[in-house]
Amino acid sequence: MEANKIKVGIGFATGRKHFQRVLRSYINNWKESGLVDDKNVSLHLFVAYDITYKNTKKTDYTKIQSDISDYIDSQYFIGEKEVEEVKQYLTQKRIVEPEEVSAVFGKGYASQRNIILYWAIKNKMDYLLFLDDDEYPFAVTKNADMAIWSGQHILKTHLQNIKNADITYGYHCGYISPIPFINFSDSLQEKDFCLFIKAISNDIINWENVKKFMINGGVSYADTKILTNRQVLDVSEINHAKFISGSNLCINLTDKSRVFSFYNPPGARGEDTFFSTCLSERKVLRVPCYAFHDGFSAYRCLLSGALPTNLKPIKSDCEQVVKRFYVSCIGWVRYKPLLLYITDREAYEDKIEEMIKKLYQTLPYICNYFGTQDFFNVIKELKKYDKNVKKHYNEFMTAKRSWSKIMANL
Repeated sequence: MEANKIKVGIGFATGRKHFQRVLRSYINNWKESGLVDDKNVSLHLFVAYDITYKNTKKTDYTKIQSDISDYIDSQYFIGEKEVEEVKQYLTQKRIVEPEEVSAVFGKGYASQRNIILYWAIKNKMDYLLFLDDDEYPFAVTKNADMAIWSGQHILKTHLQNIKNADITYGYHCGYISPIPFINFSDSLQEKDFCLFIKAISNDIINWENVKKFMINGGVSYADTKILTNRQVLDVSEINHAKFISGSNLCINLTDKSRVFSFYNPPGARGEDTFFSTCLSERKVLRVPCYAFHDGFSAYRCLLSGALPTNLKPIKSDCEQVVKRFYVSCIGWVRYKPLLLYITDREAYEDKIEEMIKKLYQTLPYICNYFGTQDFFNVIKELKKYDKNVKKHYNEFMTAKRSWSKIMANL
């Protein structure tokens, strides 16, 4: 391979069997954009897979058909065995201590992203684009009668901008939130749901955004101005963070000392949020490309070329939808204490008390509306993670220090 080629890593942290259909969609997208024929660019696939997430098997990820693999210069598949080998190597070489390596390569989405980052840097990638297995290279807008679809050159857009930045990230449309569409009534009024969302929300999921897509039946449509103006925005710091998304995300690896690791508290999400809190001294750009988020796995038909003329509201009338919303609420409330502790420590205790008050006030309505008492666990988890917030903060700092050691010795 020529030395002057740009080496681009494509990272998937996945656990879904239809991953290969998503990959095929992106391969066709890259062919259409001209990237696979570009002699100055080589494409390399990094897949961190979890066979326990959806009861899959290794070959669901590794057995890639030749008409796909022919367009990829190299492939790396990282399962539990490969992660353990990396951990063992780092501790045996005394690069990090066992508790330090576990803070970086433990369990969850953050660890999956970290092992992809590690593998990409180790294999001398220049850039790494993270994609999710429930997001597709489409943008959807809407006129008075129907949904209008357009293909999106996600990788190409990032490559046009990442040379001048540490991070580039794009936009999302579709079902970007696991919050189902709600018909407000006496059983659950808008003011009560608003209070609940404000209690568990963060800088990304907040009532203003939720209300907007509620008006559209729970769907977020792409902004036509972004699609047509193609403006690149310099992301400014808000509340001690430059907020990014965990996918449709490109990281410049040309200087590994400028690359941070991901972290999330045990059993929580928010790995992209905590990554965002590290970016004060980094250049972050928002680039004009959309990914369609199929948050409820309701539009896999897109991967076969079927474009719906209307996007239906995802209603809370089935167990799967309610469960996904519940799991998301638990994930959000598990990481909010640490986020508050990092970004607003002086007001931390007051804000936690305010959260608890709002949850006590609204959870009876939430449980009644969704027909399950499970949502009362939200307040239990909040109290638990509040109690352990200093422990999680120490883990977060340990992860950052450990990553720096690993990068220095890579």
